[in-house]
Amino acid sequence: MTTIPRLTAVALLAALVAGCSSGSGGGYVASAGKLAVAAPLTVEQISAKVGCTPRMQVDAAEIRTGFCRTPDGEFFVTTFASQTGKDAWMDAAPEYNPHLVGNLWTVLSSRKVLDLLKERLGGDLHLTDHRTKQMKVVG
Repeated sequence: MTTIPRLTAVALLAALVAGCSSGSGGGYVASAGKLAVAAPLTVEQISAKVGCTPRMQVDAAEIRTGFCRTPDGEFFVTTFASQTGKDAWMDAAPEYNPHLVGNLWTVLSSRKVLDLLKERLGGDLHLTDHRTKQMKVVG
């Protein structure tokens, strides 16, 4: 099975898992001494930060995945409606390493491409399965 069908299958599995569970949207921003919910970035917003218009692969309420090709390389941007959905996706896709992880989003590609994207997107670079004690996160 090639990478694109695998990613699509994992994304669909995660959407099903996330649809059957509850969870909150995620990020908070301090504003005048109060916590306000920060709207998570969309696939299109993340992609635009690196000069790409994504080709949507999965467009569901709980999970969205777009494919991008830029001079930096090829990659998949996935966003999640909830932290529970993101966690389910990461649990279902440990073989896809490394990946760049942010608030309710992840980007999958080669290490070389992710190093270039990290400069513009931020996030944490996960180099191994996030569930193992040997996980290495590059901040």
